[in-house]
Amino acid sequence: MTYHGAVKVGGPPDVRELAHLIISKVAVGPFDNNAYLLRCRATDTQLLIDAAADAPVLLETVGERLDTVVTTHRHQDHWGALAEVVAATGARTAAGRIDAEGIEVPTDLALEDGQVLGFGRIELTVRHLVGHTPGAIVLVYDDPQGHPHVFTGDCLFPGGVGNTWKDPEAFASLFRDVNEKIFDALPDEAWVYPGHGNDTTLGAERPHLAEWRERGW
Repeated sequence: MTYHGAVKVGGPPDVRELAHLIISKVAVGPFDNNAYLLRCRATDTQLLIDAAADAPVLLETVGERLDTVVTTHRHQDHWGALAEVVAATGARTAAGRIDAEGIEVPTDLALEDGQVLGFGRIELTVRHLVGHTPGAIVLVYDDPQGHPHVFTGDCLFPGGVGNTWKDPEAFASLFRDVNEKIFDALPDEAWVYPGHGNDTTLGAERPHLAEWRERGW
């Protein structure tokens, strides 16, 4: 079946099978958060992005083994089930260094901009983007046999950057970081997996960057 990325709370995950990585996207919780389970095909090692809510749903998706849970930023709707998931699996926790202090579950691995986070034979590059929160991170998987895959948390969505609450400085910071670290660094084919809602590509969003800058959100 063709991956589409359109999931809903209470519905099944949507699964994308790449040459070296399997991505399962599931929607959870009252705020319609996306959680992403990444599985290395060579080793079956798994990494979960945002244990947002509905721990039983996440644990059913995970199955028996989970190596790491990454929290993209400090907002509680992205780590509401983290304690339960870690207690059930023993997985290590990871988050951006600056946002780690705002996450009630202790962070085992504080991530920095440009750091490579590995699990199994898969490598994810960490990008630190400032604006939605001080320490939000984006994870980039550069598929050696395809296009990049970008897990953006609440920093980039179809139609714009993440919420900066009408703060001009925060918007300017996030817009700059999204441009320099995502759009300038990656091709149009890069697939974007956001923290809420449907997926997109950089090619679909790139023509609208000037519009976003002009409107200020």
